[in-house]
Amino acid sequence: MIAGKKENEMIIKKRNKTELEQFEALLSRLRPDHPKIRELESDFARRKKGYIGEKQVDYFLDELAAEMTILQDLNLSVDGKNMQIDNLLISRQAAYIVEVKNYSGTILFDTELQQFTRDDGSREKGFRHPIQQAELQKQRLQAWLQEMNLPPIPIYCFIAVSDPSTIIKVEGEREHIARVVSHAAYIPGKIKSQADAMTGNAPIQHQKLGATILRACKQARHLPVLRYGIQTQDILPGVHCPACRYLGMERIYGTWLCPKCNRKSKVAHKRALLDYFLLVNPTINNADCMQFLGISSATIANRLFKSMNLTYIKENRRWTLSKRSVVK
Repeated sequence: MIAGKKENEMIIKKRNKTELEQFEALLSRLRPDHPKIRELESDFARRKKGYIGEKQVDYFLDELAAEMTILQDLNLSVDGKNMQIDNLLISRQAAYIVEVKNYSGTILFDTELQQFTRDDGSREKGFRHPIQQAELQKQRLQAWLQEMNLPPIPIYCFIAVSDPSTIIKVEGEREHIARVVSHAAYIPGKIKSQADAMTGNAPIQHQKLGATILRACKQARHLPVLRYGIQTQDILPGVHCPACRYLGMERIYGTWLCPKCNRKSKVAHKRALLDYFLLVNPTINNADCMQFLGISSATIANRLFKSMNLTYIKENRRWTLSKRSVVK
């Protein structure tokens, strides 16, 4: 067992919402008439729905954490290409890839045509086959194990449909689809059944393998600012009022004052600095801070950094977030 972990705490990599926070920060700092604003709002809504669906699946998979090592939102480099897996569970017998699908309405698996479609009530649309996607992830994970000179292990794939109201239909061979696809609540049972059927296999040191995968895991930096071609000058500086969301609070005698609603705040700068780290640069200096927050004193900037427990980097005289940083 990994030092410091209890038996029921084997989720060694948890899902984070950094990308959603980047979208939220960006949407709050673009002018309303920016040409990319509608596209950003649409993509943010879609990604937020996806994140909610993934968290719904996490709720059910958590019950397996007492006996398996779990990594969420996994990113690995395989043969120079990035591989992303929604959930990887490793037991004493095998590894299980669980991909999350957030389709609403009715989804149809046609096993004869190898076709996957969704009907949301207004139109029918075809999508890339989720089982084929998961099988490709399985092949890439086996290739990664080989690259790392690790022994091959049994890997099984499952598709978790996050919305319990989604209707799942099959045309053709139902048994294969039913073995792999189901609503999220039934996935742990499918995994347990598969594990029970493999009790005679050579045991896998799943905590050790999980730790090895975690060390190799890449930190995904989606950076919507770059993806949508947003320029630094498009990002509006300033401090948001926590009450009315007006952008332009003023620093007066150690307090932030909103000129629109007259609300005061001692900590409104924390959200603004987090926006800076999310959108502009993971490090900041006094001049950057003064410009972004609209303050005129380097002494105040230093005081704000220290109040948030930011880490000082001596080499370039800049500050950055740390695990101890206070941003809420």
